Amino acid sequence: MPPLLSPRLSSSLKPLLLLSQSSLAPRKFQIPRQLVSVKRRAFSSLASEQSSDNGGRSGGRSGALSPSPVAEEVQRIDVNPPKGTRDFPPEDMRLRNWLFFHFREVSRLFGFEEVDYPVLESEALFIRKAGEEIRDQLYCFEDRGNRRVALRPELTPSLARLVIQKGKSLSFPLKWFAIGQCWRYERMTRGRRREHYQWNMDVLGVPEVTAEAELIASIVAFFKRIGITESDVGFKVSSRKVLQEVLRCYSVPENLFGKVCIIIDKIEKIPIDEIKRELNATGLSEEATEGLLQVLSIKSLTKLEEILGGAGEAIADLKQLFSLAEKFGYSEWIQFDASVVRGLAYYTGIVFEGFDREGKLRAICGGGRYDRLLSTFGGDDVPACGFGFGDAVIVELLKEKGLVPELSLEVENIVCALDHDLQAVAATVATKLREKGQSVDLVLESKPLKWVFKRAARTNAQRLILVGNTEWQRGMVVVKVLSSGEQYEIKLDELE
Repeated sequence: MPPLLSPRLSSSLKPLLLLSQSSLAPRKFQIPRQLVSVKRRAFSSLASEQSSDNGGRSGGRSGALSPSPVAEEVQRIDVNPPKGTRDFPPEDMRLRNWLFFHFREVSRLFGFEEVDYPVLESEALFIRKAGEEIRDQLYCFEDRGNRRVALRPELTPSLARLVIQKGKSLSFPLKWFAIGQCWRYERMTRGRRREHYQWNMDVLGVPEVTAEAELIASIVAFFKRIGITESDVGFKVSSRKVLQEVLRCYSVPENLFGKVCIIIDKIEKIPIDEIKRELNATGLSEEATEGLLQVLSIKSLTKLEEILGGAGEAIADLKQLFSLAEKFGYSEWIQFDASVVRGLAYYTGIVFEGFDREGKLRAICGGGRYDRLLSTFGGDDVPACGFGFGDAVIVELLKEKGLVPELSLEVENIVCALDHDLQAVAATVATKLREKGQSVDLVLESKPLKWVFKRAARTNAQRLILVGNTEWQRGMVVVKVLSSGEQYEIKLDELE
């Protein structure tokens, strides 16, 4: 039989072996802030060796390596995720799954169906009236088909698009919910990132305040499930119609309404003098500005009724909502606050925000009625309301209250072969248990028992199932119950 390597090729590889022990040995690299281009260097000694082996000739199959091998000095990239984004290693993923489970379970209890939409949408879907903060926070670009697209900053416009697309095939009312990742390029604070997951619940086709009342009830149900009480969290409730009625009193043109809402939404974020300047710059008179701010400082529905009278839609809607809150059993969770308007232009009626009563965090969730959103996209308007609930702020609140659950990995069985030749048998045992719906961590390589027991402790395994030669010759495996220390042998067919 001819040798595997010709003498000439073996000779050519000697310099490569020497280099692998010296210049190519592992070294410490300084981690740069961004990916650095790869540097290539020819092995000159190897090249000269090959040249001499070929006798100066080119071509042929003499055994020389051609083209000359190169070494790559690869410097490490920045291993952190982009600013404002997150990784979800197993321990964080367990918390996320726990949170999402409660989102879904509450939605199921209230009879909502789950939907989802593309993370990438047409940019036009999110560009509405000028001045909206969200417009300046889009992750947007032109794709290779010269289309303007954006990563979704919220879910409601996608909902509207889908409803218009489905048209008359839909049967109203709709109760839909979604849990989706959203992107906004904004200034980061505690609980505010550039990407987050958001739980949305929406009711379409119901013009009555009962829809808003049930949505708030669903959020309260969620809070109760995770240990949050009315002493931790409350809801500020108002109506966009309050603002409309005040502006109408001062003869402010309707086309300024959206801009005024955006400014008022900043009341707790910037000084009041700056609010006044922005309102005046928008076109409001000093008298209208002062009158508006006076109404927005009201925290009592009774006092608001004294100023606006009881005949308006705003007062009637709010009274009905507070009445329904008593019937739903969450009246102690909500309070009237005229300054709540929400920053998005599409809200038309009742609006609400969830807040932590200690005031350490930004809004936990928020929503309201948006009866005229579909027509802004060319569809027929449908009465609608909904809310968005982000995953970042609620986790901060749970940390603040010491309510983050301990969520460790849990496996029902660890299966281990005590002999390498029994690895296939161990795989059979694992398969049998998995077919019965049990979770199994199969030890995939030969490991000492000490390691296996440590693995069992780390995964909180309930049982350790050992496949040994002596027992398997009798068709048996060893089962050790880790909580009690009980140990017994059992036939594979009888293993449950």
